[in-house]
Amino acid sequence: MSEHKPSAEERRALFQQMFCEGTPHNKELGLRILEIAGNHAVMQLDYQERLVGNPENGVLHGGAITALLDSCCGLAVAAVLTKPQPFATLDLRIDYVRPATPKLAVIADAECYKVTSNVAFVRAFAYHTDKADPIAAASGTFMLATKGTSRLNQIGEGKP
Repeated sequence: MSEHKPSAEERRALFQQMFCEGTPHNKELGLRILEIAGNHAVMQLDYQERLVGNPENGVLHGGAITALLDSCCGLAVAAVLTKPQPFATLDLRIDYVRPATPKLAVIADAECYKVTSNVAFVRAFAYHTDKADPIAAASGTFMLATKGTSRLNQIGEGKP
């Protein structure tokens, strides 16, 4: 009997349920997965008045865009893993190029370009309609669980 390979839409829906609806912070922000394929992920953060950082100009708070980029980078990592395993953001650098335009959704587009046994490397852009006109650019590293045990468990047990 052959295994059912999920379609692109089934895969996107599964990740939406796990990554966006199953993660309280992502759910609260209303993040949506637009695409997940290969080593690539695209997510959207809709404009919401409650996420405005400056009420005088209506620009989204940088923290909401940071959360979008972090989540999209993590989704790109999840896309390349051959089996489910825990991972966590180790480092995330974001260069804000310009403010987001009020009332417009923000798209994040991330690529996991290298995976070692312990670390995944990702780059991403946040933009409205054109990736060539970014709001922000990000690069990140994600710690992958080590074989047989999680580094976080080792730390919890008092091991270096």
